Amino acid sequence: MNLKNLDLRNQYRSDRHNLLEDFYIPCLERSLTYDRAVGFFSSTSLAAAAKGITALTRVGGRMRLIASPHLSPEDADAIAQGLKQREAVITTVLLHELEQLDELASDRLSYLAWLLSKELLEIKLAVHQDPHQRGIYHEKLGILKDVDGNVVVFTGSANESASGLIDNFECVDVFRSWRSGDDDRIHEKLENFQRLWQNQTPTLEILEFPEAARRSLLQLCPAQFPMMEQTKIKSREAQGNYSVSASVRSDSPSFYPITPAWLCLRPYQQQAIANWFVNQGRGTLKMATGSGKTITALAITAELYQKIQLQALLVVCPYRHLVKQWARECQKFGLVPVLAFENVRSWQGLLATQLYNVRSGHQPFLTVITTNATLMSPGLQSQLPFFPKKTLIVGDEAHNLGAQKLEASLPRSIGLRLGLSATPERYFDDRGTQALFDYFGAVLEPEFTLRNAIQQGALVHYLYYPILVELTEPEIETYADLTSKIGRAIAIGGDEDNDSLTALLMQRARLIGAAANKLEALREIMRSRLDTTHTLFYCGDGSVEDDLSEESQRQLEAVAQILGKEMGFGVATYTAETTLEEREDVRRQFELGELPGLVAIRCLDEGVDIPAIQTAVILASSGNPRQFVQRRGRILRSHPDKQRATLFDMIVLPPDLGRETLEIERNLLRKELRRFIEFADLADNAGEARVKLLALQDRYGLLDL
Repeated sequence: MNLKNLDLRNQYRSDRHNLLEDFYIPCLERSLTYDRAVGFFSSTSLAAAAKGITALTRVGGRMRLIASPHLSPEDADAIAQGLKQREAVITTVLLHELEQLDELASDRLSYLAWLLSKELLEIKLAVHQDPHQRGIYHEKLGILKDVDGNVVVFTGSANESASGLIDNFECVDVFRSWRSGDDDRIHEKLENFQRLWQNQTPTLEILEFPEAARRSLLQLCPAQFPMMEQTKIKSREAQGNYSVSASVRSDSPSFYPITPAWLCLRPYQQQAIANWFVNQGRGTLKMATGSGKTITALAITAELYQKIQLQALLVVCPYRHLVKQWARECQKFGLVPVLAFENVRSWQGLLATQLYNVRSGHQPFLTVITTNATLMSPGLQSQLPFFPKKTLIVGDEAHNLGAQKLEASLPRSIGLRLGLSATPERYFDDRGTQALFDYFGAVLEPEFTLRNAIQQGALVHYLYYPILVELTEPEIETYADLTSKIGRAIAIGGDEDNDSLTALLMQRARLIGAAANKLEALREIMRSRLDTTHTLFYCGDGSVEDDLSEESQRQLEAVAQILGKEMGFGVATYTAETTLEEREDVRRQFELGELPGLVAIRCLDEGVDIPAIQTAVILASSGNPRQFVQRRGRILRSHPDKQRATLFDMIVLPPDLGRETLEIERNLLRKELRRFIEFADLADNAGEARVKLLALQDRYGLLDL
């Protein structure tokens, strides 16, 4: 349900096509943002611009509109001669236009009024800087962007007026971001609109929409959210070349969950769904990364709607980018979700209205996708009591929800619960793990392991190359000190479940993750692979010593510098600080092969879906079993252009610290090495991979693993 799925033409002409039915409505149904620069500001132009945007309102999308007030020669003369204030003249003209409403225009303007009331619509006016210039701003430009970052730009003769969109001849040229050859034109148009919006266009001045006109438009705002039934075309609107309502198109979103006709669930997914229903609508699905947990959850949602008329779906994700990923998957099931995160003003009113509509029977279904942080916020907590009885809550990467504050924020009034995680057991947190299972329910059969996923074709086969790396002398000193402290903490605490030991283990993990010699190992790997693409570099959160400046810098920055500046291998960084828009752009370039490499840290541990990854160099090997599984499983997602993945896994050799610390090292290394061996055993080159690990096993007496 994104723009890229549409079979768009390069040009639409009203003598051959129905622009509204064939272009405007399908595009707007799939867009999150809509930027429009038009000619005259009039009631009819606004009414025409509103057609097709009901889906935009449902998904919480935003619209920016620039128009030119239609000033008469007398108005222009009055302004030029200083007889009247320009703002007063423009306000009068706008108010007059908004008073010229027939029933159809009033109905259409209610959609814009709704967007305006929720601060999802911004209107600005374009006027000539020279008052003697009586002409209007005439540019016809539209920019649509979907949840995946796909962009459609259209230009041409279409005027946002009733006559322009219905009766008169018109022609628009269409440009797509995913089409070769359109990039320069799209970039130019995006830049032009942004400059216009920011009042940086020579000869034109951009004015804010007058408050009086804003209040006049808001008077048309409906008492409740405009529903699909209210958007059907009235008989007189069906005349001419506009004959089909957006609400009755066969490929329109249904707004309630429907299993796609193309979906064929795997046997393990079918069994998991059956077991969740047997368990009275509770349970945690423990499935390997890439095995289809999201699709399984949405299939449960669709089945619940068929069986009990489920009224709402609430999905809770750890990160913002996962909200967007869930939105894409929801669209495949006919759902248009409310994205409840970041600015509360952008979604709270929409959510409150849709909750009311569902509870009062005016809306069949509500989908809400939020983040862990927003779940704890007063804005969402105040809405949770109003979710209907028949609501399903899905905890994505559910292990995060075992944290004390998050677990306390989970709504107890919602009875249908589903947890999703490849590794639901929390690291060093038995209490949190139990709290998680107490809320969502125990792990359900079948547990779907990495081996299962590869055997059944859910994940691809792979080659595995362990790269052994030694610590530097300064690192050995720090490592020895930490190992001694860890030994004392274990002796005092008796086990590993205490805060002081956890802190020491984290310090040890960061030291190992940022080992300086990994950078030389990286150079060695990449010298013979500079012609490859779709390569991911996983980094740690520690720091390394820069030989030139002797300043500490994050490993991510050091890796990016080595690959980019030193070796000429094109990379971009992907971190928690990367904006959502930048992430989408980077992801698109990476998938197309335009960007050979991606350097990432922890934000890629949680559910990020980039199946095009073919090769991975893992510099940071986490002691956390969850992160270990997620990082490697992320590389194995299937993709049409990927037959097999390749992993280079850097493993730090612990130094020989003497007899007093040998047993401590053996115990710590046993857990970590077991996971490396398990991963080596599943590789297509298992024998070769295991040989590299045997020396380490022999050194510490761990040949029994």
